[in-house]
Amino acid sequence: MRVVTGISVLVLGAGGIGHAVVTSLETGIDRIDPFKDMKNRPRAGYGTNLLLVGTDGRDRITREEKKKYRLGGVPCNCTDTVMLVHLSADKERASIVSLPRDSYAMIPEHKDRSTGRIRAAHPVKLNAAYAEGGPGLTVRTIEHMTGIKIDHYLEVDFTSFMKTVDTLGGVQICTARPLKDSYTGLVLPAGTHDLDGGQALQYVRSRHIDGAADLGRMQRQQKFLASLIKQATRSGVLLNPVKFRDVASTMLRSVRADKGFGTEQMLELGRAMRGFSPASSEFASVPMGNVAYPVKGVGITVRWDERKSKKLFQALRDDRPLAPVRPEQPKDVKKVGVAPRQIRVQVYNGTSKDGLGKAVDDALHATGFNTTRAPLNGESQDLKHTLITYDPRWDLSAKSLAVALPGAELRAVRGQGPTMKVTAGPDFEKVQRVRAEETNRGEFGTVTGDQEVCP
Repeated sequence: MRVVTGISVLVLGAGGIGHAVVTSLETGIDRIDPFKDMKNRPRAGYGTNLLLVGTDGRDRITREEKKKYRLGGVPCNCTDTVMLVHLSADKERASIVSLPRDSYAMIPEHKDRSTGRIRAAHPVKLNAAYAEGGPGLTVRTIEHMTGIKIDHYLEVDFTSFMKTVDTLGGVQICTARPLKDSYTGLVLPAGTHDLDGGQALQYVRSRHIDGAADLGRMQRQQKFLASLIKQATRSGVLLNPVKFRDVASTMLRSVRADKGFGTEQMLELGRAMRGFSPASSEFASVPMGNVAYPVKGVGITVRWDERKSKKLFQALRDDRPLAPVRPEQPKDVKKVGVAPRQIRVQVYNGTSKDGLGKAVDDALHATGFNTTRAPLNGESQDLKHTLITYDPRWDLSAKSLAVALPGAELRAVRGQGPTMKVTAGPDFEKVQRVRAEETNRGEFGTVTGDQEVCP
């Protein structure tokens, strides 16, 4: 479950909304004190650190929703998602680090909330800290593991996630291959999809799609969050008091937050981050050392790479970006989502002009497209515009090809297969140079939000 994502969007929008509106929303938050009686905490660094936790609570989900979205299991009363979010001191960057729920963790001595007895420090999977000691023990454990002082704690559940996505009007997700998970009921063909709240929940919960398990799920969760930020910033909801109140009130009804995260904090952060966009966010996961580390009495855990993880958390403490600097694109080259070399193209001449098919094939090939090098005459030679036909399963490739052929008409043809068909019309002038931006994740495997959203 990845319900923590909507909270980030609310923080970004708070600054554009009136004080009275935000104050009225605060009554919906369930207040807790996860920092009570905490001692020997890490020293504060620069910027603000939020611990975003998603639990598997499903008490308020309807019977129909449980059946439709495969939510009928018994909740474990543990954290299904853990994200550490660092907001830079200048409020121009958000660094979001996913912590695997199966991470090897050493829980400090504490009072077990179910038995009331004092338990000595012992190894567990990270998500068990919540089951044994709630938010307070979760914060203590993560501070001990990362050396980062947590400033605020936010916790949400399944229901608020679905309703928030629906209130925003859904989220667009792109996938290069089919995704299917029998556990969550997720079925997504390759291509672009507009997901409602329930479908989005399936997407971010799925961990049985391939061998990547939780690690693959964290990457999908990051892609989802980038898309959610894009949807919120482009839809105008963050600047419209009525829309913002609807989204925020839906989300906050099931939020638990520390006592220090109130109206003033939301307004301050929101005002400072009005220019926030997907490119302002960066996503990383804790560097892994051993993803199948056995622990007696606990099971298989994920052991972090000690050297690399220390370096990552030091960068957060120092308020430094995690993503590598990207070189500037030449101004005459357009960015596309699929590399031209991966797109197979058959060119046809749709006019009576001799040699047009060859000219288009040569130009596309020179730009990097995988053309057949054998242009043909089209069935029709009275086209008004250049036409691209494509199988909807390869719509991302078709969109990338269309950028290279400005003004061309896109037409979906089911069953056509992976080869794009370009029929050159009399309006053809030139091929626009395009390239897919190579994703350089750097030493921490970091990408920025604009690299994760649909092109």
